[in-house]
Amino acid sequence: MSLYRQYRPKTFADVAGQSPIVDTLNQAVLQDKLAHAYLFAGIRGTGKTSIARILAKELLTRGVEDEVLTRNILQAIEEGNLVDLIEIDAASNRGIDDIRSLLEKIQFTPVVAKAKVYIIDEVHMLTKEAFNALLKTLEEPPAYAFFILATTELHKIPATIQSRCQRFLFRQIREEDVVGRLRFIADAESISIDDKALKAIAHHSGGSMRDAISLLDQLRSLTKDITMQDVKERIGESGHEYVEQLLTAIQTGDTGTIVTIVRSMEESAVPFENVTRLLLEEVRKQLHTAVQDKKNTAPFVRVLDAFMDTIRDLRIAPVPGLVLESTLLSLTQPQTVAPVEMAKPVISQPAAPVIQKVPAPVVTPAAPVTESKPIASPVADPEIPNNQLPITDNPTAPAAVDLMSLKNAWPDIVAKTEPAYVRMSLKNGHLHAVEGNNIIVVFGSSFHRDKASSPEGARSIDTVMESIFKVPLRIKCVLESDVRSSGVVPHAEAVNLAEAAADIF
Repeated sequence: MSLYRQYRPKTFADVAGQSPIVDTLNQAVLQDKLAHAYLFAGIRGTGKTSIARILAKELLTRGVEDEVLTRNILQAIEEGNLVDLIEIDAASNRGIDDIRSLLEKIQFTPVVAKAKVYIIDEVHMLTKEAFNALLKTLEEPPAYAFFILATTELHKIPATIQSRCQRFLFRQIREEDVVGRLRFIADAESISIDDKALKAIAHHSGGSMRDAISLLDQLRSLTKDITMQDVKERIGESGHEYVEQLLTAIQTGDTGTIVTIVRSMEESAVPFENVTRLLLEEVRKQLHTAVQDKKNTAPFVRVLDAFMDTIRDLRIAPVPGLVLESTLLSLTQPQTVAPVEMAKPVISQPAAPVIQKVPAPVVTPAAPVTESKPIASPVADPEIPNNQLPITDNPTAPAAVDLMSLKNAWPDIVAKTEPAYVRMSLKNGHLHAVEGNNIIVVFGSSFHRDKASSPEGARSIDTVMESIFKVPLRIKCVLESDVRSSGVVPHAEAVNLAEAAADIF
């Protein structure tokens, strides 16, 4: 028998890491204040099914005075053959016919015990029609019937179902609780394993006790003396060793080190999601420190948002390493981590013939302004110099929005851009100038420029910008090398931004 089945909790006292839930249910049993429907929600391996079975034991033996019968009921529950305990996997019994069959049989009174308990696992897999069929019974069940629903995706459960259940949210089990349980099992099974190896297993499990015990079971088949090296060979590096290097590389703008580290992680089979979570934890600590010191928190929030997007994108990306690499490289650009209060732009040099400069009147200190008036933007900002680089056929067209407004809205524009690959490429772009309805964005690589300027990408970005500013806008993507060759420094304003963002790490 596998270790996770052998050491599955049999009583409330055996459950590790879910004290608030255990205490509440235990008190409900002692005070005889049990509900007819429960909803257990949480990630895999946190004890939902185990606690459901322990609660079922309490419900099925309640009111049974014969000790022999009580023992027989408990044994039958352990063996999985008690007729009054019905366990259903909603993933394979999700249709309305399956639920109707269940509800028809609920009218029959218990056979052995004085109650009937229905445990429906992965309940979020039920169809809409099946949920509707279940709804009425949950609201008015027979006095002897109890339902325990378990799910890993609470948001998929209809509110009408949730409102008819007592809801319990299972948290990720803390690493120290996982380590304690693993140590107990290792000692009971005479498995020799050091504390570092146990901590590595606990961290790799991500708060899932079942995953941790299963990994220990796998390792004991190799040797009775498990070392940290044995754990690394099975799960790869934990990723802790890369966190400090990556944060330093972001701070110093060392793109070469970032590429090298990501490639090393790919070769070592380090889980990218684990590393990203570690980066999140570290930046979050620094955010809390900034809050305590009353420093600007905007740079930290922006980095946290970038890593949160990365975790979501990693789960669907065909090349996970590219997702993390793209995010890390984008964070080396000062604009990505700059505070909300942007530095004022620096007046650029004249552009190349292809990228024209809007003509402006010459004003000298000694002479008054002549009657020839410059063309003004409808949303004029005296603090923004006239450094837009138009690429339209009409260089004298007034700007629909000003550059500062776009900079303030740019994080929101990037966040709303779909699909994910376009959003990742847009993060690598640098908002440079505005001319008329054209928004000029500079890219360091042709790869990201081509993704953002593709028909699908440009249409998506244009739609987001129009929804925010309520005027039609078009993105124009150019390479940084082309702009630099014209004598214009696209990142001139980034010099000050880099100083503003330097405190983030």
